[in-house]
Amino acid sequence: MGQQTIYMGLDIGTTSTKGVLSNLSGEILAESMVEYPIYQPQPGCAEQDPDEISRAVWMVARQLMRSEAAQTGQLAAIGFSSAMHSVILVDEAHQPLTPCIIWADNRSAAEARELLESSAGLGLYRKTGTPIHPMSPLTKLRWLSRMRPKLLKSAHKIISIKEYVLYQLCKTYAVDYSIASTTGLFNLRQLEWDREALEYAGISPGQLSRPVPTTHILEISEKDKAGELGIPPQTPIVIGASDGVLANLGVGAITGEAAAITIGTSGAVRTVRREPLTDERMRSFCYALTEGYWVVGGPINNGGIALKWFKDQFAGDERVLAEETGDHIYDIITREAERIQPGSEGLLFLPYLTGERAPHWNAQARGVFFGAGLNHRRQHFMRAVLEGVVFSAFSVYQSLMSTEQSGKSLLATGGFVRSPVWLQMTADVFGVPVHVPASRESACLGAIMLAMLATGAIPTLEETRSIVRITETYTPNEKHTGVYQELHKLFSDVYRSLVPHFDTLSKWREAQPDIVRAENREETLNTLHVGQKYRPKQLGTD
Repeated sequence: MGQQTIYMGLDIGTTSTKGVLSNLSGEILAESMVEYPIYQPQPGCAEQDPDEISRAVWMVARQLMRSEAAQTGQLAAIGFSSAMHSVILVDEAHQPLTPCIIWADNRSAAEARELLESSAGLGLYRKTGTPIHPMSPLTKLRWLSRMRPKLLKSAHKIISIKEYVLYQLCKTYAVDYSIASTTGLFNLRQLEWDREALEYAGISPGQLSRPVPTTHILEISEKDKAGELGIPPQTPIVIGASDGVLANLGVGAITGEAAAITIGTSGAVRTVRREPLTDERMRSFCYALTEGYWVVGGPINNGGIALKWFKDQFAGDERVLAEETGDHIYDIITREAERIQPGSEGLLFLPYLTGERAPHWNAQARGVFFGAGLNHRRQHFMRAVLEGVVFSAFSVYQSLMSTEQSGKSLLATGGFVRSPVWLQMTADVFGVPVHVPASRESACLGAIMLAMLATGAIPTLEETRSIVRITETYTPNEKHTGVYQELHKLFSDVYRSLVPHFDTLSKWREAQPDIVRAENREETLNTLHVGQKYRPKQLGTD
């Protein structure tokens, strides 16, 4: 009997890299994950060590290649997925001049506001499909051009974390259309870097990688590196796409019939179009998947991170119980939340702990508990946190409905699929069935599907739908849906009423002596040098 053909999918996420091996049927044969931290030395900062991440990627690959499936199978290709909106400056020796500045970094908030208020903002969004927000590399680079102009000008390349990792194996700078289309620098219809956006950012085309299709195949140049990882040196490396669009592919949401919902650390709701589409109110993004497929949707900043915050700060009793019983603390929290009726007896939670992206794109928004009374116990707050995250995702869904982009059902992915309580709540809030695919690692599986397409194992993208197997379906409770429709309207009204107060609070925070003052440009940026340990460093302007 011949060896089974297998594929590897690697997803470079915000807090971990995950990897899977699968066969041609999409059956998961092996899994691996390695975590890494986010550094936040100052308010608004969100950075990572690119070498720490690359080591994690190669550790995951090495662990997968040591699995029984890899030892008894034949590796046909490796597909890559990664988080969006990261920025790394590297020198001519290909070493990082900066840390990896990730999507959650808000230090370019002033630049985002300035661009939004200018006549150029909407025009750039229409061309690039990337909403104007501090998450965007466009505004991050504008911030760097003001804060560290010499550093930005001297950078040999300005790249994402996936480009940084792939250079170590393939020794070439290439960026897929999908990651390029998340930068705010890439023209969606021309499929090339947009000159106006580059001028605004203060960079030249030569500082960016060569844009290529998401099915582009790279060759391994570092044979010793491949040998160290256990990867055959002739293995095709498929450049892949961003984690968001690959999550759609990985759950089978590639037609307008269904939308994908992801809730992990953050979250998103996404649908697929056959041509680029932007929203005149700038509420949604439009990113490339493959030729003829565009993912339209919106991300939320605060998904599982809101529940983690509650767990870390307020769930001491549940932590003790988890240690005593061996149950997972999140299972205990969601079981406690399930005891409370939908609507949390009038307690609402606006989950904007790290600001918000879609549909509001408001970096100044902050978390709020609204309606608390003497009748509310800790369990009410637990349920309100879960409901607040789903309400936030539903706000994105509503904005997509207004552009006729919503589906008649949801395909779920991300860490929240491990919680039946959260999934049922999602079905109730959205009022549509929620389907859960067998594979929880949709971005990894999406990367594998793209690798299959690139290497000719499947003829068309539509073929990938037959690979996805649905194992669970949650149908909405109409009574609960009615409750949630009323409360979501109040949720939205409370947000709108607080917008000016969020702005006032943001200005107050900036004026405090222990908080870096954005108006004086006393921002922080960590620098990395070869052989040095990652350390925060206060920098002035050039």
